[in-house]
Amino acid sequence: MKKKPTLDEKLHTRQLGLPNRFVYTILRLVMWILNKKTKTSFTFNAYPGKEDGPIVYIANHASRVDYQFTAPACYPKRLNYVVGYNEFFRFPNCLLLKLMNVIPKKNFTPDTYTIRQILRVTKAGGSICIMPEGMSSITGMAQPVIPGGAKLLKKLGLPVYYSKISGGYMTYTKHCLDERVGRVDVSVNQMFTAEQLKTMSLEEIEDTMNRLLAHDDYIWNKEQQVSFKGKGQMAKNLDTLLYMCPKCGTMYNMECSGNTMKCLSCGNTVELDEKYNLKPVGDSLCPELVTDWTIAQRKRAAEDVRKPGFSYSGHVKVGVLPDYKVLTGDKTSIICGEGTLTLDKDGLHFDGILKDEPFSFDLSTEQVPTFGMCTDITRFYTFVEGRFIEFYPDANDVLRWDHLTEEMHRYNGGKWQNTEYRHTRP
Repeated sequence: MKKKPTLDEKLHTRQLGLPNRFVYTILRLVMWILNKKTKTSFTFNAYPGKEDGPIVYIANHASRVDYQFTAPACYPKRLNYVVGYNEFFRFPNCLLLKLMNVIPKKNFTPDTYTIRQILRVTKAGGSICIMPEGMSSITGMAQPVIPGGAKLLKKLGLPVYYSKISGGYMTYTKHCLDERVGRVDVSVNQMFTAEQLKTMSLEEIEDTMNRLLAHDDYIWNKEQQVSFKGKGQMAKNLDTLLYMCPKCGTMYNMECSGNTMKCLSCGNTVELDEKYNLKPVGDSLCPELVTDWTIAQRKRAAEDVRKPGFSYSGHVKVGVLPDYKVLTGDKTSIICGEGTLTLDKDGLHFDGILKDEPFSFDLSTEQVPTFGMCTDITRFYTFVEGRFIEFYPDANDVLRWDHLTEEMHRYNGGKWQNTEYRHTRP
């Protein structure tokens, strides 16, 4: 009897073409309604929809719904989006993604299937939308673009346009999944002509991408002072993002209630208003901006990984993607294992069990520049020999793991380095 193909096998045998014109038109109407709801406006400094032939469209990856802020800018072109591989295992996402010929990508790891499908679509006259950071913003700042993006643009040799999205993160933060309506500004520009790409080096292309996509929603709103409707819950889950007390340095000992976050170690209390302004209560201390706070946490991580004998460990539950039946609800994997996860100068290590069998791995810091996060800051994933592995730490210290892993990769001379543009104030 012939073995039933797995979800992964079905996914990787698909040969993709352009999105269905009728369905794309319906979804365009849906996006118009969503953008009206989130008070999104577009400023056109260039018109990608008027370009003859296929294009590549990119943007700073502000949120989990950036299709709202990119597809309308390119109409009447129909974009083939490149989206995280794991999203094809979640219902109802999987149905729409397949219907729209969205291209799956295993984030932060080489994926030849993705490249083949991108080339296939563009040769057929289609246009591609890529988020070069690889994952929606965790902190409200743009991440540096993932190595390899410049090489892909040069190989494609197509005109490149981009969106700069402001307010998208504040509407859909990574730490709280509530929608907070305020305002979203989208500016549309051209980044490269096809002729420019021919003469530019990979380093020049990557540097230009980092410079033009650099953005910080908190710096933007310090000037704009747009109110985002938080319904009195602006500090909801904020402790997963701001995990280190700015006064005593204690980590993961914050208590959030309403618009207030308090350190249980020293009593340092901070309020966050609907314009995302931080305000210390009494003699408490806090940085000026939320992103200043996250930068301080990253600086602490960079210092820690440089200490002799550095090692960071914790017990985690482990999840994998299903073989045959898609995930429902808020699930992003099936938890079927546990063990100890460790990061040191040699890389990321795991020792435990998976599906009732012993399971372990050792990945170098070059292999793990960062982690993916499917929904919010409660879990993180990587790929081990091409297999999706998701971790649920008992200590809920997801962002600390992320900061330490990224900084260890950079300390060891990894390809994915920080840039001077990310936190520059205008």
